[in-house]
Amino acid sequence: MGCVIRGILSPTWSSIATMDIDPRSILQPPLFVFGEAVTGTVELFPAVWSATEALAAPDVASRSQGIDRLLELEAPRLSPLVAYMLASRLSDPDVYIRRRVVYILGDLLVPDAQGRVAPESVRRYVTAYLSQMRNRSIFNLLEVAVNDPQAEKSICQLLNASPYAGRHLADILIERKNPLLIRQNAVRFIGLVGYLDALPVLERMLSRLEARQHGQQAMSFAPPTTPSEEDFLPYLHEAIKNLRAP
Repeated sequence: MGCVIRGILSPTWSSIATMDIDPRSILQPPLFVFGEAVTGTVELFPAVWSATEALAAPDVASRSQGIDRLLELEAPRLSPLVAYMLASRLSDPDVYIRRRVVYILGDLLVPDAQGRVAPESVRRYVTAYLSQMRNRSIFNLLEVAVNDPQAEKSICQLLNASPYAGRHLADILIERKNPLLIRQNAVRFIGLVGYLDALPVLERMLSRLEARQHGQQAMSFAPPTTPSEEDFLPYLHEAIKNLRAP
């Protein structure tokens, strides 16, 4: 006879073994559920902690695998710490790691496919990091743009969170030692995001290049303007047009 608890006959273990059990009732529940107060506790899960640690690994493969795992767990959208650690990878020496992070952070700042918005704390941590970007970080974003033109929208979202990015883009533009494509993208993003504080720099460069171009046209014996300088003109015209638009 089985054990009796509060007058109810409890089945024996042998009878339990013969019971029909709905396999759906023993499925492991999801690690996180949107809508729960998980912010601040997600990092305590070993899987999340291990994947976050991988972001600082010395080899690229481990860092990439760490990103893969964090995305599987949806941790960047739920944890301010994870989101911040990912943002720090915008300085990663590998441009393809940076490219992945650009897309992830861009997605955190907008609703996902289901219309879910990342917690306010997550967005606050990300924007706080982005607001501190300086020349090197902005240069890193431009390298991503050169390698992947499709990242333009995400890069605009990140730059829009950086109030000083306009002056840094202008500094990158006027530095002639920087690669041509980096400088061209600096012009493009000044116009796309709308950094009015960079407008005087663009106007001065446009005036200088047009004067040089006209001078060379008047003197056919002069060596032609290098392609790098000529290629700036359409980008400058477009950016200035956008900045002057009402």
